[in-house]
Amino acid sequence: MLLSSLIAIAAVLMMGVMSPGPSFIYVARNSLAHSRVHGLVTSLGMGVGATTFALMAMLGLQRVLNAVPELYMALKIAGGAYLIWMAVKIFRGASQPLTLSLSHNDAPKGLWKTFRDGLFIQLSNPKTAIVFASIFTALLPANIPTIFYYVIPLMSFVIDAGWYSLVALLLSAEKPRRVYLRIKTAVDRTSATVLSILGIKLIYSSLVR
Repeated sequence: MLLSSLIAIAAVLMMGVMSPGPSFIYVARNSLAHSRVHGLVTSLGMGVGATTFALMAMLGLQRVLNAVPELYMALKIAGGAYLIWMAVKIFRGASQPLTLSLSHNDAPKGLWKTFRDGLFIQLSNPKTAIVFASIFTALLPANIPTIFYYVIPLMSFVIDAGWYSLVALLLSAEKPRRVYLRIKTAVDRTSATVLSILGIKLIYSSLVR
């Protein structure tokens, strides 16, 4: 029974992480525009974000947000604003040229910023915490074993970080990067547009009840 619950949760989380969204766009862009290392570091940020949401969901965040709807609304507005801010940064840099040797000149500080941005992108939508909580409520037993509080967050990290690492490895290969460099402006502006739309949608959904 307990093993079947874990398998079911893992399957649902895998289907969710494979759905394209802001996280996928950001990992893909970092892998193409910078380096494989930047893509993998971004993936780690995504994994830590997923772990954070899993922990918060298991510790009762859904009840808190349902009890204080103003907090949920504020978090959604903040998340949407962050996505729009990231979109503006990407759009403004779309026309700036890159070279394939860029990654060799990046300082360690750049990797920390990459990790941080990946984490914040993952945390930008508090609705994800509600989704986690809904999944856990539906698939976990009424009396949650203590070990699940360790296993499920770890599983969430492995699934998210693993999937986005695969994306980073595939898109940071030489051929995809060279194709990206030829069409960088269009790709970056498209990515920025999608991120801004998702941010606006997040803010709009918090204001229209």
